This record gives sequence, C-alpha cells and structure tokens, in this order.
Amino acid sequence: MLKISIVQVSDFAQNCSVVYDDKTMEGVVVDPGKDLDRIIQGVQEAGVNVGAIWLTHGHLDHAGAAEAAKSHFGVDLVGPHEADKFLLDNIVVAASGYGLTGYANASPDRWLDEGEVLTIGEHEFEVRHCPGHAPGHVVFINHANRLILMGDVLFEGSIGRTDLPGGNHQQLLDSISKKIMTLDDDYQFISGHSAPSTIGIERKTNPHIQ
Repeated sequence: MLKISIVQVSDFAQNCSVVYDDKTMEGVVVDPGKDLDRIIQGVQEAGVNVGAIWLTHGHLDHAGAAEAAKSHFGVDLVGPHEADKFLLDNIVVAASGYGLTGYANASPDRWLDEGEVLTIGEHEFEVRHCPGHAPGHVVFINHANRLILMGDVLFEGSIGRTDLPGGNHQQLLDSISKKIMTLDDDYQFISGHSAPSTIGIERKTNPHIQ
C-alpha cells in the first residue's frame, strides 16, 4: 500500500509529504519547502529510499529546499509545469520580500504536462495541470488508492489564494471544477497546508465551491 509521512516545514507550516510503498519502501519527497534536516529525519524514520523529488508548484514554501533535497538524495527534481519557471527562478527574491532566509531557487530536471504519469514503484500518479494559485501548479492523483497530492489548489474548507504573482481566481475555480471535483467523493487529499480531507466533504461543505 501507499503510505504518507507528513513533515511540516518552512515559515508557512507547509506539509512536505514523504510518499512511499510500504513493501518496497520506494518513495518520493513532495514539496520540500525548507528545513531539509527535518525532511531527512522524516525519511530516515520511515525507512524510505527516496527516488525523486516532486513539486506541485514553484512557491518558496513548497520548493525552497528542493535543490538541497535533490543534492542530498542524489535524485531528479520533477515538476511542476514550466509556467512556474519564473517563480522557481525567484524564490530567494520572494523570500527576501518576507524578510526570510534559508530558501534557494530551484531548477527542475523535468517539467510536467497534463496527462503525464509518474510512478512510485508500481503505483501510478496522473498529473493534472491546475493553474490559478500558481500558473504551473500540478496535482498528483493515484486512482488505485483514491489519493490526491493537492498542493495549494483545494484545502479543507478553503481554496488556494490567488493574490500572488501569476495567480488568477477564476482560473483556480475552473481548475477545481474541471480537474478536481470531477473525481468521486471517496478520493482523499493531502493539501500543502492544514488537515487532509475528501472530495465528498468539500463538495458538501466548502463555501468557496458551492
């Protein structure tokens, strides 16, 4: 089965996910925003063999430690969509705007497009491009386990903010309605912040998508 260990990182309490197969212990690190030492500890405690770093989007709290993680684990940095290149190129500048240090720019080894499939061992994840919070935002969907690695598209009771560079509120609503809410109610998701939820709960209770 797929298992997920959440490591909260960055000055924005971001959920970095260590996602792995509990038999082979093959896994990936999703959205290492900062605090590489904490991520390494989480990987070691879970006993995971990291095969790649995946990014949902290019904001500093999701990608600020991506290059460091890539170097430490000796793996490729995969994603997001190339429309987020300007964000990844300017993570240090963005961090300085908040008076923050400890974040680095990131250069993916591979950009992702709608409909691509990534794997963790035998587990397949469909890539869906969901712009709005960030123009190159992607989500990773494992249909067999009814699991979504959501990033900052949809949250428990909320949606991603759209007032950052490249954000677009209507585009985000369209992404949610056309790419996320078409999934069945029993799909669970891990967001970039806050608690996990399900599509069914959000369909019934989320005030932003009623």
